[in-house]
Amino acid sequence: MPHHKQFKKSLRQETKRRTENRAKRARLRHALRDFRSLKDVEAAEQALPKLESLLDTGAKNRLIHPRSADRLKSRLAGHLNRMRAAS
Repeated sequence: MPHHKQFKKSLRQETKRRTENRAKRARLRHALRDFRSLKDVEAAEQALPKLESLLDTGAKNRLIHPRSADRLKSRLAGHLNRMRAAS
């Protein structure tokens, strides 16, 4: 445990940031998982813009790398296109 005042404060800040970032990253992972499990094309078309927005926000806040967000968006759009072609 820190003994100095500034290090006690930084410990509190780090703890708070870590828990918030974990929760945001988990929310992003769950949204990706839920999108991939969708079988209905209509539901997937409605969910994709929201998921892309979540990915962009995560990239902006550095939860994930911006290029990772772009790559995921591209792959999810391809997934949706394959769903459309199959139905």
